[in-house]
Amino acid sequence: MTESSTASRLADLRVRLDKAQDPGSERARLRRDEEGRTTPRQRISALLDEGSFVEVGALAKTPGNPDAVYSDGVVTGYGHIDGRPVAIYAHDKSVYGGSVGEAFGRKVVEVMEMAIKIGCPVIGIQDSGGARIQDAVTSLAMYSEISRRQLPLSGRSPQISIMLGKSAGGAVYAPVTTDFVIAVDGQTEMYVTGPAVIREVTGEDVTSAELGGARQQELNGNISAVVASEDEAFDFVRDLLDHLPLTCYDPAPVFDAPSDEEISEAEELDLFMPNDSNAGYDMLDLLVLLGDDSQLVEIQANYAPNLITAFGRIDGRAVGFVANNPMHFAGCIDADAADKGARFVRICDAYNIPLVFVVDTPGYLPGVDQERAGLIHRGAKLAFAVVESTVPKITLIVRKAYGGAYAVMGSKNLSGDINLAWPTAQIAVMGSAAAVVMIQGKQLAAAPPEQRGYLKKLFMDFYDENMTSPYVAAERGYLDAMIQPRDTRLALRRAVRQLADKQEQDLPKKHTIMPM
Repeated sequence: MTESSTASRLADLRVRLDKAQDPGSERARLRRDEEGRTTPRQRISALLDEGSFVEVGALAKTPGNPDAVYSDGVVTGYGHIDGRPVAIYAHDKSVYGGSVGEAFGRKVVEVMEMAIKIGCPVIGIQDSGGARIQDAVTSLAMYSEISRRQLPLSGRSPQISIMLGKSAGGAVYAPVTTDFVIAVDGQTEMYVTGPAVIREVTGEDVTSAELGGARQQELNGNISAVVASEDEAFDFVRDLLDHLPLTCYDPAPVFDAPSDEEISEAEELDLFMPNDSNAGYDMLDLLVLLGDDSQLVEIQANYAPNLITAFGRIDGRAVGFVANNPMHFAGCIDADAADKGARFVRICDAYNIPLVFVVDTPGYLPGVDQERAGLIHRGAKLAFAVVESTVPKITLIVRKAYGGAYAVMGSKNLSGDINLAWPTAQIAVMGSAAAVVMIQGKQLAAAPPEQRGYLKKLFMDFYDENMTSPYVAAERGYLDAMIQPRDTRLALRRAVRQLADKQEQDLPKKHTIMPM
């Protein structure tokens, strides 16, 4: 009798677990399969190390509802990526549209709290319609519970969101609060309110792709990276985690690196900078020559492309590059670039990743639109983030370093630790073209028209020779060293080593107050 009872119970468990593997309705599963979408478990398996996933809450249901479906619309658990632990959850669009209900919320909160306890990244694979309308305030409460767990994790362990479908409402608020948001072109859509609601409330007619497609949200500054497929999204996350620690108290992974002798002289760098100081070049082409290899993980590549933010490696260790790109706005810093740079600086600082500023900027971007966009306070955020950061800060000035933009790009007086410059560097309040207007404008206007061009060039040449020369800054101690470009890789490597044990303490207080 006992054996029979035990056998039946085991059989019942197997039936339940089997049903929980893909618990959506037949209609929902058929629609998913016809659209070629993967299941949440397939997505988790594609990201994690093979066989490492341990699921929790597979048999969770909405309490008090006899028709409730297993999983409640989310798969949760733990696993490993490259042998390192992660907590993970993935929405199941075939169950209640992936919307958040009570059991859903409790499952996600459980893995987030475990991540806080053990110290590991949290990865959310998002594909959700948002709050579960029929659950009313309970759904909103669960969203709030999830959001509340993001704060203790923020800056302690990496939080990553992978957007693999249409997500709305709370299903986008939570992801944009994480450290990184990865989207798939043509598949990801994100918005606070969808097209139907907008059409009803405001009368505006817009498609869901126009409103919240991956490329549009990338331009809006809401996405860290847009890739071509789910597999590329998972590859990006793995590459990203290679540059991040499990917690702010752990070191980031260290990889094999070439020896000092192998990188001692990179002669190609001597030929890199164009002779014309106004000629454009792609800063990414330079960055791949400065680290251990050409592998960079660029963040927000197509948002404010005038400022590059990317993870790389120097001497086998992760670094964060912040670099002006002369191919866009001549490398000027605009309001969007300031926001982008400030956030990246804070991410690197939170996870103890050294910052390497590579400078070629003629200043903050002037213009009426920029003033209206709040360049004053948004530009100040970048300066604030740089000063607030306590990680090693290494600055390499390769060409223009003018005005306030020079200051915020890791200058010595704004808390830069080691400042290096190439002989092609130009450091001044402003460039000669602007200076001639400010200083010699009246004299040039009074000169005979046929002499103005000659006098203007004469002044600009004098200004460049005496006012923008990097040796002026070096003589005053604002540069630690003038270096040959060929020696840059070794110089950066030595700087990273020198600052490896840097410690800095702030005055005791509750917290800082960001600019408006």
